[in-house]
Amino acid sequence: MLNGISESGSDVVGSFISQLQALQNRVKELEAENSKLSSQISKCCCHKAEEIQNGSDVESFKQGVESQRKNTGGDKTRKKKTIERNSGYDLKIMTHHSKRYVALKVMYFGQRFYGFASEAQMDPTVESEIFKALEKTRLLVGDKKESQYSRCGRTDKGVSSVGQVIALFLRSNLKETDGNHKISGELIPEAQIEGEIDYVRVLNRVLPSDIRILGWSPVSIDFSARFSCLAREYKYFFWRGNLNLSAMENAGKKFLGEHDFRNFCKMDAANVHNYRRRITQFEISSSNMSFEGGQLCAIKVKGSAFLWHQVRCMVAVLFMIGQGLESVDVIDILLDIEKTPRKPQYAMAPETPLILQSCEFEDVKFICSSDSGQALRLHLENEGRAYQLQSAIFQEAALSCLPLAKDQSLLNDGTIKKVTSHIPLLSRPTERKCCYTLSFH
Repeated sequence: MLNGISESGSDVVGSFISQLQALQNRVKELEAENSKLSSQISKCCCHKAEEIQNGSDVESFKQGVESQRKNTGGDKTRKKKTIERNSGYDLKIMTHHSKRYVALKVMYFGQRFYGFASEAQMDPTVESEIFKALEKTRLLVGDKKESQYSRCGRTDKGVSSVGQVIALFLRSNLKETDGNHKISGELIPEAQIEGEIDYVRVLNRVLPSDIRILGWSPVSIDFSARFSCLAREYKYFFWRGNLNLSAMENAGKKFLGEHDFRNFCKMDAANVHNYRRRITQFEISSSNMSFEGGQLCAIKVKGSAFLWHQVRCMVAVLFMIGQGLESVDVIDILLDIEKTPRKPQYAMAPETPLILQSCEFEDVKFICSSDSGQALRLHLENEGRAYQLQSAIFQEAALSCLPLAKDQSLLNDGTIKKVTSHIPLLSRPTERKCCYTLSFH
């Protein structure tokens, strides 16, 4: 009897083992089938995504699918769900797509922005708006690090530019872009420009009205918008008023050459260790623009690099000289670090009139198609007219104002302040000593 029970138990165990093996084999078959289907779905999605990318506008794909849905007539619900799935597919980062390294020339009116760099932790910034446009147009091929993103300068809150330059990898229409593998000094063939995406047109269609791309250029992979820059030029606009331009220009010429500009900048002790900068050009010019009889002038300063707020500090001291409050020789004294080891406390010139005019590079020629250039000029002319209308309104308001009191004066920066006695720069309190242990880029 015991033998019978033992044999019956062995049969049950054998049956369980057989069923388990059958289930394991079926699982393997299902896994193989699932892998095959997943691969097919992946290829289908990539193919559909590439169709969208190759178009200049994502909307054209959506419209095409919608048209197809209307024409076929059948199974409308299923096709509608397919459209919804495709529109939700993440196409912001297309690492599988052809790409090329590109420099973009950027113009922006800085009044409403918290500076250029998005690291300012305040919105909006110019940089954040540019990346929103790059994402919307599906030009990005990775994040900032993956795209090898670089910028020429970090303009501050309120500062404008007509010559800022950034560089990064962008999506390309060219399937084989040899320019991505070139290094400095090697020429990029004209064939690698023809048939390429019109980056100026595509981006300017979605950027806010106070930011525009002025041109693009293919660049070598070792290009850096910051470190490859040979020179930067700034302009500072101001109303002449009663300023002594001759004295200001004589003082400004003293900036030429290489000097320690620690007394002409705002300190950022965490970032830079060298205050020496080289100024290669300085001039003051008049424009043909005027307002209420006042003439608009500009200070142009060119150099290889600048310290934080350096131009605004230089201009502030020049205004004191132009007003007759300081002598021309004060520039020599402030540049002599042995005589003046610490910066006297003084207010910088306002930020709004400052503009980053240009950034110079070797063998970089920016491209703008005729259609994009025409649209760009029309946009800028319309923006200019809009601001002229605002200026006319302010002018009417000024004519309606009561006369100034005798103890008030209209300063050259356009603000009205109480007349105060001037304290000579060399008699003022100085910045703290700890500020001079390090310096800004």
